[in-house]
Amino acid sequence: MTIKAHQRLLLTGAAGGLGQALRERLKANCEVLRLSDRVDFGPAAADEEIMLADLADAQAVDAMVQGVQAIVHLGGVSVEGPFGPILQANILGLYNLYEAARLHGVMRVVFASSNHVTGFYRQCDTIDASAPPRPDSLYGVSKAFGEDLSRFYFDRYGIETACVRIGSSFPEPKDRRMLATWLSFDDLHRLITACLTTPVLGHSIVFGMSDNAVTWWDNNQARHIGYVPQDSSDVFRDAVYARTSAPDLSDPVAQFQGGGFVVAGPFAF
Repeated sequence: MTIKAHQRLLLTGAAGGLGQALRERLKANCEVLRLSDRVDFGPAAADEEIMLADLADAQAVDAMVQGVQAIVHLGGVSVEGPFGPILQANILGLYNLYEAARLHGVMRVVFASSNHVTGFYRQCDTIDASAPPRPDSLYGVSKAFGEDLSRFYFDRYGIETACVRIGSSFPEPKDRRMLATWLSFDDLHRLITACLTTPVLGHSIVFGMSDNAVTWWDNNQARHIGYVPQDSSDVFRDAVYARTSAPDLSDPVAQFQGGGFVVAGPFAF
């Protein structure tokens, strides 16, 4: 049973794909779910609040954070692209979020980091949270910055953060790479719930993946969070193999964990 550990929980990036997947699920975690994005995504339902905010607007972010007890931060640019928008949303925007959290006494954040923080490790490597970042993109660099920023706010101000390096969260794996990186929507919710309810979170890095037989990531340093995935990409393996061809091992997309992100761009500012 999911515990309603917080009276008011903020979900940013609520209009995005994962935000939509979590909107109903996260209502089990709180009495009131505050939803935010930069674009209008319709009216609030029962037990919801909606506050639109551009993450680069410090005043709007301050108002968005006021009155909440915890934050699930999915907002920002979620793909590789020009640095300007990434800078505004993922770097300045995250600073604005943590400053607002500090000012309003919000002491727990679940930060949607990304597997692209470590995308330049090879697919034959197995890494854990102690492995140095090797971003595969400007997007990955922005998430590495976010992990460092959240560490600073923990060390200086005691704001606990789970940096969830989300793999590939879709209804099912789309290709062979996702057999290793897949995270079901239900397991994503289980992971966020564990981050919100573990007694002592500290500053933690946890890889967001389901119970996949093939994996490049080891969550041995996140056992204190208590995340136990219940889904697996294995049930999709035969179908994925049937519709995809064997990888070209000379292709960087097949060599590195970041997949297509390692060759994306360049982009204009």
